[in-house]
Amino acid sequence: MSIVDGMRFVAMAALGIALLTDAESIVLLVIVSFALGMAETVFDNASQAILPSLVRADALETANGRLEGAQIVTNQFVGPPLGAWLFGLAAAAQFFLDAGSFALAALLVLTLRGSFRPERAVADTTMRADIAEGVRWLTRHRVLRSLAIALGIINFVGMAAMTILVLYSQEILHLTDTQYGLLLTAEAAGAVLGSLVASRVSGRLGPGTTLTVAIVVSAGSFFVPVFWAQPVAVAASLAIGAFGGLVWNVITVSLRQTLVPDELLGRVNSAYRLVGWGTMPLGALAGGLIADAFGLRAPFLVAGVVALFLAVWLGPTVTNRGIARARRRALFATATEG
Repeated sequence: MSIVDGMRFVAMAALGIALLTDAESIVLLVIVSFALGMAETVFDNASQAILPSLVRADALETANGRLEGAQIVTNQFVGPPLGAWLFGLAAAAQFFLDAGSFALAALLVLTLRGSFRPERAVADTTMRADIAEGVRWLTRHRVLRSLAIALGIINFVGMAAMTILVLYSQEILHLTDTQYGLLLTAEAAGAVLGSLVASRVSGRLGPGTTLTVAIVVSAGSFFVPVFWAQPVAVAASLAIGAFGGLVWNVITVSLRQTLVPDELLGRVNSAYRLVGWGTMPLGALAGGLIADAFGLRAPFLVAGVVALFLAVWLGPTVTNRGIARARRRALFATATEG
């Protein structure tokens, strides 16, 4: 994580220097964007893999909720206005601040004391073999395999809907740029609330029931823009949908950290996130095609219908009893190895 943040520091500093010296270009922007996207993927995967070594198992949901909440607050509430203010002072200022934040993050990661590399049965292996092992483990685990497939589907249809949100806001809701920003703020507020209460909801209903309810909530939020094209109603639906999405994220991340053996967590996590997040670019493309063919409400309708069918499929597949059984097996495997 420290090395990756060092790379992000270099990338953002290079972009800031290019702006100062009038050397910016589309090519440089594409390269930096690619590097940042790749680095974020590696960092996020590593940060999820390291958390079980820092937090007790019974506190994972709370810890993940706080991490998700902090990320949303800084990304969506603090970052945008701060960036706009800095851009008004100097175009390069925000990029140098971002570079500094990555440098500071790299140093903070280095302050973590201890060895976080789990022992592996086979020390000498290849990346291809590692990837294959992670994929095999995921495909054989019924609960996590089902959750990965569900995430891939919901992210596909969700991205299809959210891709055309700005056009929907302009052409159907007739919002100004400022009002559209408030719409996104409502969504972010719902996500923060979800990150704060996810562990409590899971403790009350059980993780399996909570995950099914989260999908049903998301499905309902997709139907609002279809049948009730009113700004406040749509803002509320975005907040509710984001609430359900963050509850889902906190619980499923914590489940992976609990169910996957330490030596496999990074590899299984990578395979899971590839299935779950890799559908989003395809969903964005599908959203544009659906909207072009059937109108701006259609992607939301498709997303809602698919999410409902997904809830019907997932409910009997990922249950409280099934998750409890999977946890017992994981604990037994750990105790046996120990």
